[in-house]
Amino acid sequence: MKVVAAYLLALLGGNASPSAKDIESILGSVGAEADADRVSLLLKELEGKDILEVIAAGKEKFASVPSGGGGGVVVASGGGGAAPAAAAEEKKEEAKEEPKEESDDDMGFSLFD
Repeated sequence: MKVVAAYLLALLGGNASPSAKDIESILGSVGAEADADRVSLLLKELEGKDILEVIAAGKEKFASVPSGGGGGVVVASGGGGAAPAAAAEEKKEEAKEEPKEESDDDMGFSLFD
C-alpha cells in the first residue's frame, strides 16, 4: 500500500510518470523502506495506463464485493415470548441499583483551591 501511496503522491505533485527513484525518494523522506520488487511490479502494471481509469475500474470491482450486513441476527431465547421482556426489565432495575459515586465536593477538594 505504501508503494501505491507514494506513486499517487508523486502524481499529485505533478510528476506525470513517476520512476522507481521517485517512489523510493518519497518513501525515504518519511523513513520507510521501498521494496524494489513491489515498486517495479507497480510501475510495470501501470505503464501506459491512466490512473483515473485504473481507479474507476477498481471502484467497479469493489461494487460487486459483498460487504456484509445482509444476514439476520440469531438470538437465543428460553422459548417463551416473555423472557426477553423480563430480561430487559431486570437490566433496567440493575442499572438503577448501582451506587452513586461521591462527588468532588464531598471529598473536600476543589479545582481552584
